[in-house]
Amino acid sequence: MTVRLRLKKSKLFLFSLVILTCLSVLLSRPPAVAAAAKHYDELTFPPLPEIKLPDYNRYQLDNGMIVYLMEDHELPLVGGSAFIKTGSRFEPPNQVGLASLTGEVMRTGGTQSHPAAELNQLLEQKAASVETSIGDTAGSASFNALSEDLETVFELFAEVIQEPVFAPEQLVVAKTQTQGSISRRNDDPSDIASREFQKLIYGEESPYARTVEYETLSNISREDLIEFHQTYVHPQDMILGIYGDFDSEKMRLLIADQFGNWNPQTAAPTPSLPQVSQAQTGGIFFVEQPQLNQSYIQLGHLGGELNNPDYPKLSVMNGVLNGFGGRLFNNVRSRQGLAYSVYGYWGVNYDYPGVFIAGGQTRSDATVPLIQSILTELKRIQTEPITPEELSYAKESTLNSFIFNFASPEQTLSRLMRYEYYGYPADFIFQYRNQVEATTIADVQRVAQKYLNPKNLVTLVVGNQTDIEPPLTSLGNNPKITAIDITIPEPS
Repeated sequence: MTVRLRLKKSKLFLFSLVILTCLSVLLSRPPAVAAAAKHYDELTFPPLPEIKLPDYNRYQLDNGMIVYLMEDHELPLVGGSAFIKTGSRFEPPNQVGLASLTGEVMRTGGTQSHPAAELNQLLEQKAASVETSIGDTAGSASFNALSEDLETVFELFAEVIQEPVFAPEQLVVAKTQTQGSISRRNDDPSDIASREFQKLIYGEESPYARTVEYETLSNISREDLIEFHQTYVHPQDMILGIYGDFDSEKMRLLIADQFGNWNPQTAAPTPSLPQVSQAQTGGIFFVEQPQLNQSYIQLGHLGGELNNPDYPKLSVMNGVLNGFGGRLFNNVRSRQGLAYSVYGYWGVNYDYPGVFIAGGQTRSDATVPLIQSILTELKRIQTEPITPEELSYAKESTLNSFIFNFASPEQTLSRLMRYEYYGYPADFIFQYRNQVEATTIADVQRVAQKYLNPKNLVTLVVGNQTDIEPPLTSLGNNPKITAIDITIPEPS
């Protein structure tokens, strides 16, 4: 009993000694002085780092496939991606959805050597992934694996690209999921606005705006997926990039083993790109949604392509209009209180024109004032030179966001591959940054005057017409309001 008592007293003494020591250290430190909070425009930051491309190798197989290799041994991981020259813009008008289904079932349907369930199990056991998809302008395939499993996973990746079987039961699953998406496509008013606005700009039948319907879905068979794959998936139309923890010489041998003998019997096509012109020029269009107490607004016209020599200057113009500190946010949202969100930017694509689009979300009774305020800001940037402070802010925000495109070797490699896929020079990265830095106040006003065309602006509103006061007819000289029917067609 006495021994236990002594142990308790000893522990208590040690505990008290620790507490006293800590207190003496804290009391001996000088009191902290709270730094005065600074306004955001008083903050200073170091200059942006120079963009440096990691070392990489580029070469071409005898069958025409282009390969990029970029080693990065920081983690025991390897990843890869491929661009395949295809896209939904090449699918027949009566089979909208064919490309997307091909890209999905190419992976989910399994391969000639590994049925779908077995393929899934093998990848799951390795904590690896293989994915495929086909979008508007390109097909893609990717894989991720631990370094120790690279050979096994890469073989499965090559199988999925070259030997998909498009299992009928997986096509049924994909079609059912697509049917569900069609049935729900009018649930979100923001989605309605984006979808219908693209139709107004490009045209309902344009490959860049048309939508999959029950009817076009029912026209698609397994044989159509096989034919689409055989037509468009070819080594000479594919760019493969590998990044991560691997040895380049061994990787070359593995790629040659899995893709070197790939020579499809059918010839690769050279399809021409769809022609693009603005479908609607001017006008106000309305989608009635009586359950809403707010409006979703988009207005704009056809934009341009990324290789436009003025695009860096247009990017700076976008920076003047957008974001925290931009004119639309400051004047329309903060000072006038007319919008929950507001934006306006000149949009581009790689090989077909993008869209200049402005808009926002607001309460129903502020619909017309919001549209008028956006138009005022667009006119002001054309007629009044921006301030030096606005120029500096826009250039810095543009360059700051641009840096994040190169935060990892994977992102850098993907951008290099994308530039080659769409026919851009390898140094396009540096050209863009240099031209943004060289942009002047006069440049911004010049491109605003040249590329913003108020006469071509198409205006779309999704909302509750009863609550919109003043009415949309108060915009201009009693303009015509064209109603858009978004009823989902049933299959014939």
